[in-house]
Amino acid sequence: MSSIEVRDTPEYHVRAVERTVAVIASFTVEADGLTLSEVAARAGLDRATARRILLTLRDMGYVASEGRVFRLTPKVLQLGYAYLSGSSLVDIARPHLRRIAAELDESASLTILDGDDIVYLDLATSRRPSRVQINVGTRFRAHLTSMGRVLLGGLSDAALDSYLARLEAEPQVGRSVLSAETIRDQVRRAQDQGWAVVDSELEVGLRGAAVPLHGRGGRVIAAINVSAHASQSDDLEVVQRYIPRLTVEARKVEAQLVGLSEPVD
Repeated sequence: MSSIEVRDTPEYHVRAVERTVAVIASFTVEADGLTLSEVAARAGLDRATARRILLTLRDMGYVASEGRVFRLTPKVLQLGYAYLSGSSLVDIARPHLRRIAAELDESASLTILDGDDIVYLDLATSRRPSRVQINVGTRFRAHLTSMGRVLLGGLSDAALDSYLARLEAEPQVGRSVLSAETIRDQVRRAQDQGWAVVDSELEVGLRGAAVPLHGRGGRVIAAINVSAHASQSDDLEVVQRYIPRLTVEARKVEAQLVGLSEPVD
């Protein structure tokens, strides 16, 4: 849920832009169609302000309305396309994701950490249907996913402490309710071993395995992941088969990012 915090802002701060972004962010996969009251509540705005923004976005083609319900239109994808089209990371990782998905017959994805969430930048799907709807731009709380745990592993102690403090101050989501110390232990374990596996914490019957991608200087900048149905794999297979395959492709992506090798495929 998006909301506008009351805080001191610099002179250049344009509140109208902040409010408009909050309105757009109020739409999610789970709630793609919202009434004016729902948008206002999610964005932390009064109804009159939310209405003006929605009608302006509608006039610009970014929002459509049907009766009392508002929805984003495909035009809103243009707002994120500039980032994706200019991202060498996405271009470099894409053929590797496809190779992983083809060889393991499981969905593979590329994610980054954005605030407290992971965000999907790209994915290669398998032939097997998934019970979790995931698209480019989908967000999940970081600690609930294998990608999130390796990405959180790239944070400093202070930044991880801050994440855990925010987590304790809000209702927990996901299947498993984990303590801050348990999450910290899992994140540090992922950091030490260079990979993470999550089993049925985001969705019952869904396993995820992930490894980090490092940029120049060794900083964790992204993660690649494989999602598998629990009925099709066990923990041992995930660790012994999936992790090595992810690691090989991750090293290739990293080499290309720092210009140490020619592109593969």
